[in-house]
Amino acid sequence: MSYAYLFKYIIIGNSGVGKSCLLQQLTDKRFQPVHDPTIDVEPDVFGTRMITVDNKPIKLQIWDTPGAERFRSITRSYYDEVAGALLVYDITRRETFNHLASWLEDVMNFAIKGMITITLVGNKCDLSERRAVSYAEGEKFAKEHGLIFMETSAKTAQNAEEAFVETAGATCKKIQDGLFDEPEPRGIKVGYAVRG
Repeated sequence: MSYAYLFKYIIIGNSGVGKSCLLQQLTDKRFQPVHDPTIDVEPDVFGTRMITVDNKPIKLQIWDTPGAERFRSITRSYYDEVAGALLVYDITRRETFNHLASWLEDVMNFAIKGMITITLVGNKCDLSERRAVSYAEGEKFAKEHGLIFMETSAKTAQNAEEAFVETAGATCKKIQDGLFDEPEPRGIKVGYAVRG
């Protein structure tokens, strides 16, 4: 299928926040409650999906990444090859929220400055009775750092697709506004639907 753009994205955050589940919900429309921990960025932790933004077909290529500290150097090597990142925390585990600044610092240090679109995702909102991080706290962190923000549930699919679509919409706006210096910046490929 032809596309206007192909965007490469990465999903980052601590282990157990639901990164693999969000990707699976986007690509397969299903939830698998038990996952082996992601230990590398390999084909089995990679997904694609066609979406539509402003009547344009967009192909997303998304890498799931390991959240364990010992794999951070592997994850860092992908930042300069992506146009967008979903920074995920678990609303029921405060420590995953407390580590957001460290993850964001990595993105800012290793991604191409100003080019990457970042969406902060508070996952597991279906478990709101066990909430340890308020919506307002997530929203405040996002505003302070210029991020898109939403809460999701990989289990119920609430906002799971929307998180990726909003990120893609922001990337499309950057293209439309001429914020990229080159016709195909890293993490973005112009498709035949645009080249015509």
